Amino acid sequence: MDKQTQTELEAAAFRRLVAHLQQRTDVQNIDLMNLAGFCRNCLAKWYRSAAEEHGHSLSYDEAREIIYGMPYEDWKRLHQREATAEQQRAFDSSQQGGGH
Repeated sequence: MDKQTQTELEAAAFRRLVAHLQQRTDVQNIDLMNLAGFCRNCLAKWYRSAAEEHGHSLSYDEAREIIYGMPYEDWKRLHQREATAEQQRAFDSSQQGGGH
């Protein structure tokens, strides 16, 4: 596979991942962090970092809007639930090892 095709496939897979996460508003960021070690905010940080590496200025809020499909504050208001004690304990345990 040539490099251009690989890049196009990776971009398509990333767009599909972002669309999937935008549709699955029932999946909370803390769930993603506890199960996979990353969340929507991580993706936004990686997106912003990639933009900067390519000479583009992008704020964290702009990157989050791309990943969430709406302003972050709107997403939080519409979809974010309070973490359960169990979710928070799992998250706190994962952070002791230098996670997120």
